[in-house]
Amino acid sequence: MKTKENKIHIGIFGRRNNGKSSFINAITGQDVAIVSDIPGTTTDPVKKSLEIHGFGPVVVIDTAGIDDSGELGIKRIKKTNAALDQIDVAILIIADSKFDEVEKNLINDFNSRKLPYVLIYNKIDVESPTKEILNKIEKETGRNVLLFSSKEPVLNDFVAELLKIIPETSYNSNDLFYGIIDKNDLVILVTPIDSAAPEGRLILPQVQAIRNILDHDAISIVCKETELNDVLDKYKIKPALVVTDSQVFKFVDEIVPENIPLTSFSIILARMKGNFEEYLKGTPKISTLKDGDKILILESCSHQATCEDIGRVKIPKMLRGFTKKDLEFNVISGFGEIPENIEDYALVIQCGGCMFTKKQLAGRLRNAIEKNIPITNYGMAISYMTGVFNRAVKIFEE
Repeated sequence: MKTKENKIHIGIFGRRNNGKSSFINAITGQDVAIVSDIPGTTTDPVKKSLEIHGFGPVVVIDTAGIDDSGELGIKRIKKTNAALDQIDVAILIIADSKFDEVEKNLINDFNSRKLPYVLIYNKIDVESPTKEILNKIEKETGRNVLLFSSKEPVLNDFVAELLKIIPETSYNSNDLFYGIIDKNDLVILVTPIDSAAPEGRLILPQVQAIRNILDHDAISIVCKETELNDVLDKYKIKPALVVTDSQVFKFVDEIVPENIPLTSFSIILARMKGNFEEYLKGTPKISTLKDGDKILILESCSHQATCEDIGRVKIPKMLRGFTKKDLEFNVISGFGEIPENIEDYALVIQCGGCMFTKKQLAGRLRNAIEKNIPITNYGMAISYMTGVFNRAVKIFEE
């Protein structure tokens, strides 16, 4: 089963009243989007998990009109543009023979992000496009335009175009353990249970790790850090790998013999999601932090913070203790807006990103990387501050 963060994310863009919502209903065969003749019915980007006939499960992001106006309209357009960093492919809906700077600017944004896109000329049941407008669009973009009617939708060409342009990495990503475990290997997963742990269940990276180990025909043992010593000693086993929650890195490092590879859930997740080399390069910058430096902490999910919260409590406390510096922290969760003045930050610390797609995670960190702001993630930062960094990443260098 594909979870939401592994499904292909498709963004629907276009002017107000170009039929974006009708298009979504047509390709899904369901009334999943509100349809109205009143321009501006869709006010903010809305995510919907659905099935496209002939294609499969996806997440569609229905956006506000790119020609919105007024102070509120500008804010809506800003949110629409922010959706570009959340998607794997874009669909631009054109209608009423309108194709000018509004569409061209959006296509420039697609190209600057290397984002694949499909051009749909919609509402041909109302007015067929002239050869002049189609030639203009194709000349400006170098692409063919698919003709579409929500009244009598023909989906074959649309699905074929999607399959042609969507990057394979959007739906065929590597798993957590590719290249580091083999069939019949034994992997110990250390999962602390504290007040920050979800009630009655494991967090997503831990569940993914168990499933991925099974997919490798390998064996997993799950235990709390307080039972790890007994597992290693009492049962006389030598695992191929130990994966721990980052919060108990130092404790686990002292228990697990040096000849057994050790890493964390956050680090293997970071490797799977991308930006790994940037994390490796940025993590040691922790040692160069100065008094007054601002740190941006990015969480992929929204949750109620506790006194044991890793991003809002533990990491800031560890950083202040490790650097002996007076540091400032700003925490942004979920898809909260990334500050435009990213240059004001000395370091960006991203969580494992279990709730984000690879593309979404890259989009959230893109500006920092382009501006040469060091980035790291929870697991790498904690391993560095506890003196376990070299050991924690060694298995990925072999």
